[in-house]
Amino acid sequence: MSVIEVQGLTKRYGPVTAIEDLSFQAGEREILGFLGPNGAGKTTTMRILTGFIPASEGNVRLSGFDIREHPWEVKKRIGYLPEIPPLYADMSVDVYLRFVAEIRGTEKARARRRLGEVKELCGLQTVGRTLIRRLSKGYRQRVGMAQAIIHEPEILILDEPTIGLDPKQIIEVRHLIKSLGERHTVLLSTHILPEVSMTCQRVIILNKGKLVAVDTPEGLLRRLQGGERIFIRFRVDRQGPSDGFDPAEVARVPGVRRIVREVLGDSSLVSLELEVEDDQEVRGRLAEYLVGRGWKLQEMRSVNPTLEEIFIRLVTEEPVA
Repeated sequence: MSVIEVQGLTKRYGPVTAIEDLSFQAGEREILGFLGPNGAGKTTTMRILTGFIPASEGNVRLSGFDIREHPWEVKKRIGYLPEIPPLYADMSVDVYLRFVAEIRGTEKARARRRLGEVKELCGLQTVGRTLIRRLSKGYRQRVGMAQAIIHEPEILILDEPTIGLDPKQIIEVRHLIKSLGERHTVLLSTHILPEVSMTCQRVIILNKGKLVAVDTPEGLLRRLQGGERIFIRFRVDRQGPSDGFDPAEVARVPGVRRIVREVLGDSSLVSLELEVEDDQEVRGRLAEYLVGRGWKLQEMRSVNPTLEEIFIRLVTEEPVA
């Protein structure tokens, strides 16, 4: 069942089109990554999904409700963490979260129960009486997460939740997002590539307001790999780097398309990254060829393109080596 359904979403600001004809879905308890460079249209899309701004064209349904026809029903069912958390610095954590629960219409008994639950889930048990202005940025981000889930929404929309955090805080927030994904459908916006591979089950890539790809991280690897990549390291019998050895010889092995990278070690150690056909026999032919030349094969393993390479390939016209 789709919890988020977006069809033909477009937003224009006068002559400027911020997003154009976006369509995607998210299922129950799915963490969906929204990936793209700054200015790609991620925040604009999230603001439309939360009812903050209207779309110029297209339809949005969350938890079965059309956002134009039933905006209040939609807003009851979403929790939103904008890039800058909506915190009141002179409130304590407990007072602020009780305030959020109240304006969300949460019953007092339920609000008391939820206060303890979200503090435990977000790691805020020891700072309940602390003024928010005295908290570190990492803890303020946790408070922002807590306000987004205090009313037990079905859907969480998180805009750049780790921006500005130090490495330790980023790891903590990643773990928190993964745990929230066990209870909620999460739409996570980021331009930080590791966020996607470490937290998300599927990825939406935007560029210049347009949808570029929707797939799992693994699916993107398969689609853009264009064949297997193999790393080999071997020793050749020679006295120096130019003593009769030509790396292009390896490229003539049947099934090898090209040499992607070459690294010369000492006078005899050679490392090559090869793009090969999707053929189970290529490894065997490579090993046979190297051994037949009297070269000592030390390592052979698969190499996948990184998410950075995939991203660059999708949002630019220049090929990635």
